[in-house]
Amino acid sequence: VFGAVVFSSVELPYEDLLRQELGKLKQRFLEDHTCLSEQQLEEFLMRVLEASNYGVSVLSNASGNWNWDFTSSLFFASTVLSTTGYGHTVPLSDGGKAFCIIYSVIGIPFTLLFLTAVVQRIIVYVTRRPVLYFHIRWGFSKQVVAIIHAVVLGFITVSCFFLIPAAIFSVLEDDWNFLESFYFCFISLSTIGLGDYVPGEGYNQKFRELYKIGITCYLLLGLIAMLVVLETFCELHELKKFRKLFYVKKDKEEDQEQIVEHDQLSFSSISDQASSMKDDQKANEPFVTSQSPTSNDSSLNN
Repeated sequence: VFGAVVFSSVELPYEDLLRQELGKLKQRFLEDHTCLSEQQLEEFLMRVLEASNYGVSVLSNASGNWNWDFTSSLFFASTVLSTTGYGHTVPLSDGGKAFCIIYSVIGIPFTLLFLTAVVQRIIVYVTRRPVLYFHIRWGFSKQVVAIIHAVVLGFITVSCFFLIPAAIFSVLEDDWNFLESFYFCFISLSTIGLGDYVPGEGYNQKFRELYKIGITCYLLLGLIAMLVVLETFCELHELKKFRKLFYVKKDKEEDQEQIVEHDQLSFSSISDQASSMKDDQKANEPFVTSQSPTSNDSSLNN
């Protein structure tokens, strides 16, 4: 709710301003071209917007960018498997949509397993061994070393996969400033993937194929680095104690009552078995006559 209030208060004025500008621009265009009706213009704009949603532009300088060449398809496949999904390029045909469903159902679980296996192996050399080395070599507290190591690793990751790439994107992309480039890096590596900023889609992009392959490698390595940092912070002792606050605790009294009831049932069953065994033994013994006390007394009196 808080996020909705903030986004609404910040973005709604810009949306209203954009609507007013588009309305004025449309009215001016119709006044300059009286031969064109408003209905014809709206039909044309609807078709253009529909094509734009599929990643196809009607601009003449954008006709050279194909969305489904090999490098663009490789970039699309990587965004599907990483669940980033920018949405700027989508399958056009029914066959492509059906294959995308099958490809995602099979590929995403295998990708998650692959990333988990890679992260578990990397974290041994990047996190656990360095912390253990400083703890044994210099005798520092293991918890303190783990916290310092996590902070340093997080700073290195932010520098290598956010700040430096943002500076590079701000140079390679003509319409991006540093904030927009940093915004793209964060949205991509957090797998949010809004799709409002996608690199390599500019007009007359130089070395576009090589650029797309480089971005694909950057996204894969950045995602692994993010998972390593998250796993490093999750292994901190303080965070483990904090997570235990949200664990479901068992009711000890109920457990003890169940144990007592179980013990009582077991003891009663054992006593019942013992008494039944005694009765069986008595039944199996041979019959022996015994003299009553009154008969013995009468014999003595005689």
